[in-house]
Amino acid sequence: MSNWNRREWMTGVAGAAVVGAGSEIVEAGPEAGESKSTDTECALALKDFQPRSMLKVKETRVPRSRFPVIDFHTHLTFVRRGEDGSLRAKAEITPEQALKVMDAKNVAAMVNLTGGYGPALEEALNVWQKPHPKRFPVFAEPWFSRIQEANYSQILADEIEKAAKAGAKGVKVLKTLGLFLRERGKEGPLVAVDDPRFDPMWEVAGAYNLPVAIHTSDPLAFFLPTDRFNERQEELSAHPDWSFYGDFPPDQELQEARLRVMKRHPKTTFVGLHIAVAEDLDFVSKCLDECPNMFVEMGARVGELGRQPRRSKRFFEENQDRILFGTDAVPNGYETPQQIFGEELYEIYYRFLETDDEYFDYAPAEIPPQGRWRIYGVDLDESILKKVYYDNAARLLGWDPLDA
Repeated sequence: MSNWNRREWMTGVAGAAVVGAGSEIVEAGPEAGESKSTDTECALALKDFQPRSMLKVKETRVPRSRFPVIDFHTHLTFVRRGEDGSLRAKAEITPEQALKVMDAKNVAAMVNLTGGYGPALEEALNVWQKPHPKRFPVFAEPWFSRIQEANYSQILADEIEKAAKAGAKGVKVLKTLGLFLRERGKEGPLVAVDDPRFDPMWEVAGAYNLPVAIHTSDPLAFFLPTDRFNERQEELSAHPDWSFYGDFPPDQELQEARLRVMKRHPKTTFVGLHIAVAEDLDFVSKCLDECPNMFVEMGARVGELGRQPRRSKRFFEENQDRILFGTDAVPNGYETPQQIFGEELYEIYYRFLETDDEYFDYAPAEIPPQGRWRIYGVDLDESILKKVYYDNAARLLGWDPLDA
């Protein structure tokens, strides 16, 4: 029966019953007025498949969060080289445009994780943080491109110290470390997450109370073949360069390396971005238990959390003091700030955290960008909600945007 579908099985059972009765087997034809369809007539490309749910379920709109929000994970600027070769902090919107969305959605502050390094960091601080000190805290980044220089460890440490003195609120480590940074350009071996050359930098961050927001690895499906079994097959087919299957360390190796770093530097606070491993909350809970200096942040993982709502709710309850709200919002050049950040995006996050709604979209898109599933709300208690939205980030940063 394993090679039959249900219709073939039902047809087979009916045929067997007729044979058993000693009757003649006659092929059943369509009823009068019915047409006989074929596989080719029903063929539909997966990209064109947009099923509409027939479930009658509650739909709650949450236009503003119940409590003020610190969005710990946004990318307001990126480091780019100007025409003259200088490092610049590229931004596609202005602080004033961002503030309109923030005020509409009850976002007290947006943490700009990708403030950059060197002159780019200085520009990001001058344009975003200094004019709006309560709204746009800026993080520095390691200067990865200088890895070929002598005394690289000291260069990294010195740059982070300068960033702290200039006013940076933390350090952001991209997944470049572990997946892209190599010893000798494109030909050398990958630099490991726990490479000891970074130890002085981790220590300086701890000495200046700069939390390290670290993105290590990526969704687990990105490390598997992009085939019919991969739940993110459409996403990876659209973005083949996002695949880390093959000549890359496996996810578990990357995660264990980050865990060793956190244990090696207990006086430095680390934030595992994207919930660290959103598909494996048991492993993340284990890391949190072993590392009191670890927090996690939920940006771009509401789709993963929302499809395991009961486990996710327990995770929020058990780790309520160490989870940060974040969206991974990236300005992308749309005409209005509402489109840029997507007010719908914030409303989906709020709906996930504040309601018990069932089976709703995790992203404002006709085709879900990560995988073809829907999510369920976790309906957090208000005491937990307030911590996740605001209190945990304010405590971590030592900075309260609502404190006049």
